[in-house]
Amino acid sequence: MDLELSEEQRAVQRLARDFADREIAPNVVAWDRAEEVDRGIVKKLGEVGFLGLTVDEEYGGSGGDHLAYCLVTEELGRGDSSVRGIVSVSLGLVAKTIASWGSAEQRRRWLPGLTSGGYVGCFGLTEPGTGSDAGNLATRAVRDGDHYVLDGTKTFITNGTWADVVLLFARSTDAPGHRGVSAFLVPADAPGLTRRAIHGKLGLRGQATAELVLQDVRVPAGAMLGPEGKGFSIAMSALAKGRMSVAAGCVGLARAALEAAVRYAGEREQFGRSIAHHQLVQELISDIAVDVDAARLLTWRVADLIDRGLPFATEASKAKLFASEAAVRAANNALQVFGGYGYIDEYPAGKLLRDARVMTLYEGTSQIQKLLIGRALTGVSAF
Repeated sequence: MDLELSEEQRAVQRLARDFADREIAPNVVAWDRAEEVDRGIVKKLGEVGFLGLTVDEEYGGSGGDHLAYCLVTEELGRGDSSVRGIVSVSLGLVAKTIASWGSAEQRRRWLPGLTSGGYVGCFGLTEPGTGSDAGNLATRAVRDGDHYVLDGTKTFITNGTWADVVLLFARSTDAPGHRGVSAFLVPADAPGLTRRAIHGKLGLRGQATAELVLQDVRVPAGAMLGPEGKGFSIAMSALAKGRMSVAAGCVGLARAALEAAVRYAGEREQFGRSIAHHQLVQELISDIAVDVDAARLLTWRVADLIDRGLPFATEASKAKLFASEAAVRAANNALQVFGGYGYIDEYPAGKLLRDARVMTLYEGTSQIQKLLIGRALTGVSAF
């Protein structure tokens, strides 16, 4: 793998950095306090092409490779993880999955809107009783002539209250476990689908997180994405790439912690000189810096494997595991550098720590990643 970025990749990186500094950074504190990101950011993300990365231009995408996607995701994660999540889900989990598994009609219907920011997508997998046990879904899809009738509840759905389309996973056959799960593209305004915003979150407060309730929601049979009974495989393939996106966002979050800690250490004086002179403060900062570089390299390796068409799932689990845990360490170290001021939301350390904590939980907990890595190494399933 050549670690030297191409000029095109550098241009994308600069564009993303400038976007984050201009459109995100000035609003971070206000959005966090209000528990709501300005929805206008979606259209802006679409206008600069960030919602169409790696998607064919035929469907409104902006092309590019997965390393460019990681560069953008890192910069958005540096700006605000709540905004990064919009892209990771609407593009990373929904649009890319439609591009990979969708029929020509499904691609034409949904991709131009998703890549432009005209539509927002959400990923309807998690249920109140099934988080890590994603193959044991309770949501049902019952065939009724040329339609399916959907009933069930989904929770912790990123973009849930904003979404125009739900990539929904439901049990459509009596086959046991994950073999009975199918995927559907459900318009969010379908009769019988209601959404409730989830507030009071520890972190990612600005992100539109929701509970979805489906009661007798009818969709045509053509709304099924991919073959019947392949929903679990579709979800897992999406999440494998999604873990790369989360890892890249965690690199950005850890970088934000590093930049904030270095800046503050140079400004804050104690005992007659800046705290940057103190060796134990330098230790905190150096630990963050090493974690940032290591997490980035693990993440870039995943992007390189995907772009070369090679297996990447285990490497994605390694990157997501390390980067998410590193983001927590980085934010915690930054808060220690800030001292008491780290507890005040006018300073970034507290929010970074709150946002980082969920990264070890969603799109597969750290424990699930360890099980996946262990199974890949030993050939023995722990499930």
